Amino acid sequence: MDPEFGVGTAPRKRESWRTTLLLAYQSLGVVYGDLSISPLYVYKSTFAEDIKHSDTNEEIFGALSFVFWTLTLIPLIKYVTIVLRADDNGEGGTFALYSLICRHANVSLLPNRQVADEELSTYKLEYPPEVAQRSRVKDWLEKHKKLHTALLVMVMIGTCMVIGDGVLTPAISVFSAVSGLELSLSKDQHELFLFALQHYGTHRVGFLFAPIVLSWLLCMSAIGLYNIIVWNPHVYRALNPSYMITFLKKTRKSGWMSLGGILLCMTGSEAMFADLGHFSYSAIQLAFTSLVYPSLILGYMGQAAYLSKHHNLDASYQIGFYIAVPESVRWPVLVLAILASVVGSQAIISGTFSIINQSQSLSCFPRVKVVHTSDKIHGQIYIPEVNWMLMILCIAVTVGFRNTKHMGNASGLAVITVMLVTTCLMSVVIMLCWHRSPLLALAFFLFFGSMEALYLSASLIKFLEGAWVPILLSLILLAVMFVWHHVTIRKYEYDMHNKVTLEWLLALGDKLGMVRVPGIGLVYTDLTSGVPANFSRFVTNLPAFHRVLVFVCVKSVPVPHVLPAERYLVGRVGPPGHSSYRCIVRYGYRDVHQDVDSFETELVESLATFIKLDALFRCSDAGEPRGSCCSENERENALTVIGSNPLRRHLGLGYDDDHDGVSSSAHDQETHVDGIELAAAPPAIIRNQVRFAVESAATCRRSPGGVADERVLEELHELCEAREAGTAFILGHSHVQTKPGSSLLKKLAVGVGYNFLSRNCRGPDVVLRVPPASLLEVGMVYVL
Repeated sequence: MDPEFGVGTAPRKRESWRTTLLLAYQSLGVVYGDLSISPLYVYKSTFAEDIKHSDTNEEIFGALSFVFWTLTLIPLIKYVTIVLRADDNGEGGTFALYSLICRHANVSLLPNRQVADEELSTYKLEYPPEVAQRSRVKDWLEKHKKLHTALLVMVMIGTCMVIGDGVLTPAISVFSAVSGLELSLSKDQHELFLFALQHYGTHRVGFLFAPIVLSWLLCMSAIGLYNIIVWNPHVYRALNPSYMITFLKKTRKSGWMSLGGILLCMTGSEAMFADLGHFSYSAIQLAFTSLVYPSLILGYMGQAAYLSKHHNLDASYQIGFYIAVPESVRWPVLVLAILASVVGSQAIISGTFSIINQSQSLSCFPRVKVVHTSDKIHGQIYIPEVNWMLMILCIAVTVGFRNTKHMGNASGLAVITVMLVTTCLMSVVIMLCWHRSPLLALAFFLFFGSMEALYLSASLIKFLEGAWVPILLSLILLAVMFVWHHVTIRKYEYDMHNKVTLEWLLALGDKLGMVRVPGIGLVYTDLTSGVPANFSRFVTNLPAFHRVLVFVCVKSVPVPHVLPAERYLVGRVGPPGHSSYRCIVRYGYRDVHQDVDSFETELVESLATFIKLDALFRCSDAGEPRGSCCSENERENALTVIGSNPLRRHLGLGYDDDHDGVSSSAHDQETHVDGIELAAAPPAIIRNQVRFAVESAATCRRSPGGVADERVLEELHELCEAREAGTAFILGHSHVQTKPGSSLLKKLAVGVGYNFLSRNCRGPDVVLRVPPASLLEVGMVYVL
C-alpha cells in the first residue's frame, strides 16, 4: 500500500532475514544501551551496605542466581515473549497500551471524540465489534467513570517515572563508568557534555552507537568468560534457584533490602517495548536472545567467579565491575565503558523526549517546543526546556548523593514502578484487546506483578536513602500533568456549553451590518461542531470577518499515526454562499505536526476538493426521489474525508485521476455522531477525485474535472482570491479563574497552578507553528 494514497491497511510484509539482521544490529545502539551497562553497578549497589561478601560465597552466588532468574523471567519471558506482541500498529510503550485499551473500551478522557475516528485505517481492533464478545470487565470499566481517571493516573505515574529515570540513569551510569579510575575530567562535566549533545539529535551520531554497544557487549562477554575459566569454572551451579533461598535464609532482612540493587540488572528493559516503533518485533527479539542476554549472563557470571575467589578486597574498590577486569586491559575497558554509558544515557534521554511529546499530544502535559532533528528518521525529537531541566536535575542528584548506593536506590524505584504499570496495563490488554480469559490475565498479573512488587517493596524501604528522589519528582510531575489535563477537559466542557448555533452565525450579518474582508480566516477551536464562544465575542465587538472562514480543530486521536489520505475532515458551516467551512485535522500521538506553509496549502487544497465533491453529492442527490436525499441542515453538518497528496502538490499538477484520495474501507456507509455525519462518496466519485492545486486565479478559472456548475466555479474562484489576499490565524488567549465559593485546593490548583503553567509554557501559536505576522489572538476568560 502506498502510504500517501493508500486505501485501508495492507498486511505487513514479512521481513527478509537481511532486513531483520540490519534492524537487530541498529537496535543495539538505541534499545540496549541502558540495559547493557547495568553490570557496571549492579553488584556494587547490591553489596553497598546491606550484605557482606563472606568466605562461604553464599551471598555472591545468591545474588548471581537472583540476577539470572530476574533477567530470564522479566526481560526475556515478560517483555520479549509477551509484551512486545501488544504493539499498537507497530508502536510500543505505555501510551501504546493505553491507546489500545481506549479503542477497545470507552474509557478515554480525551475531548472532541467522534465516531468518524473509528473509521481510520490505523484504528484497527483485534476483533470486529460484531464478532468480539461482550466482556463483563469491559462493561464494568465503562460503567464506572472513576476507573477511567484511575487508568489515566496510572499511565501518568508510569510517564513520571520514565522522566525520573531520565534524570537518574545518566547520573548512575556515568558515575559508575568512571568510578574505577580517577580522570582529569570530573563527573559533572561528563554529564554537562552529554546533555549539550542532545540538540544534534540521535541521527547525527547514530552510526556510532551500535558499534560501541556491540564492542562493549563482546568485551564484557570475553572478560566474563576469561574470569569463569581462570577463577571458577563451576560458577554455573549458582544458577540453581536454591541459591536464592539460601541467600534469603542467611541474610534475612538485609538480603531483602539488597534486592533494590539486584533489580538494576533489568534497567532499560522497558526500552525494548518503548522503541518498538523504530525497529520490529523480530529484530528486537533476535538482538536480545542471540547477543544481549548471553553477554549479560556471561558478564555477571564472570564477576561472580572472580569475587568467589577474592574476599579481602580493598575498601576503596568495594565490589565493583573494574575489580574483575584484568589490569592489562583496564584502561581500554574504562574508555569503552564510558562510551557505552553515554550511549545508554542518550537513549533514555531521547525516550524521555518521546514520552513527553506523546503526553502533550494527549493533553496531559503543558505545551513545550518540539524540535524534529531529522527529516529522514521519524520520531527523532529534541525538547530544549526538558533537556536542560534534566541536565540541572541530573547534576544536582550527582552532587547531592556522590555515591552509587543512593543513586541505585533512586533509579531502582523508578525502573520497577514503570514495569509494574506495564504489567497492570498489559493485564487489561489481555482481557479487552486479545479477548483472553480473565483468569489468564489474572495469572499474568499475579506471576509478574508479585515479583515486581517484591522488588518495589525492597526499593520503598530505602525511602530515606535515595528512593525519595523519584517519588518527589513523580509527585510534582503528576500534579502538573493532572492539573493540566483536568483544566483542559473543563475548558472544553465550558466551550461546549457556551458555543453558539449556526443560525446565530447566519443571522449575524443582518443584525450587525457584518463586513466580509478579503482573505482566509482560520479560527482555531477544540470544538468539532458549533461556533466557538471566542469567535462570537470577536465578531460582536468587531463586526467583520474574512471572506472565507474556516473553523479548524486540530485534534489527537488514540492511534500512533494517521495516514495523510485520512487526515482532514471537511464540511460546511451554513449554505454554500456563506463560504464558511469546518476542517478537523487529525493527528496520532506519534505524528509530526506539519509546518504552517504545508498545512495552509493542504488545507486550501482540501477545501477545493471538498467543494467539488460536495457539488457532485448535490448532483447525485438531485437525481434521487423526492425526500430520499439529505436535508439542507444535514448536508451542512456533513464531514467528508479529504486526502492529501504532497508529491503531486509539490509538482504543481492540477488533477489526480490515478489514485484514491479517500479510504474506501472507511466510507462504506454514512455514520452519524452527535449531529455530525461522516459522508460517504459514491465509488465513481472517489475514482474521479480531483486534486485541486491552488496556485493562481488563472488555474482556478480552469474547468475542474468537467463540472459545469457555475456556482462551484465561483466558489473555487473566491477561494483562490482569498488565498492570494492572505491568511489570518485566529487563536484564543485564555485565562482561567474559579467560581466564587470554590475550595482552597481548587483555587490553588486551577487559579494559581494552571495559570502559572499557562503563562510560562509555550503558547498554542508555537505548538501550531503559526507565523506571528498572521496571528490574531482573542482574549477569553474561563470561569470553572
